[in-house]
Amino acid sequence: MKTALGTILITEQEIRRRIAELGRQISNDYLKTPVTLVGILRGSFVFLADLIRAISLETPVEVDFMSVSSYGDATTTSGTVHIEKDLGISVGGKDVIIVEDIVDTGLTLFHVYNILLGRGARSLRVAALLEKPGKSKYNRPIDYLGFKIPNKFVVGFGLDYAQRYRNLPDIRVLDEI
Repeated sequence: MKTALGTILITEQEIRRRIAELGRQISNDYLKTPVTLVGILRGSFVFLADLIRAISLETPVEVDFMSVSSYGDATTTSGTVHIEKDLGISVGGKDVIIVEDIVDTGLTLFHVYNILLGRGARSLRVAALLEKPGKSKYNRPIDYLGFKIPNKFVVGFGLDYAQRYRNLPDIRVLDEI
């Protein structure tokens, strides 16, 4: 598939403003209460890096990552979730926020949520930079949501197509040519 970067859907300034708001919301919800952020690699790392810097120093933050894949190098999910890297810490008895770049089919989030619930997390919430409309397998509300977007394949700000375009500072539609 040949691709071209389409129009900017969300500007860098809009993203930064919304992440600051999400950081304040998390800070208020977890004031002086430790919270563990679990980033879902690879797409969430840019969002997570900015999000933790937006959380007040009054809120103790622990961070770990899981690498979970359902896309490979395609623009649609394979329908199968593979855990490629698991957590290095225990989430038992902890307040946890799962940090996702995008919730599309919800398959990855549904799978990770159930894994962490089974490992004894005291509470589980979700922070996602983007959410697409549709029939998500994850049927709970997203607690900290950046933006709802149209059902288009997007790249930038950590999101990729075949490992490209993660370094874009904004969110753009990837068009087929």
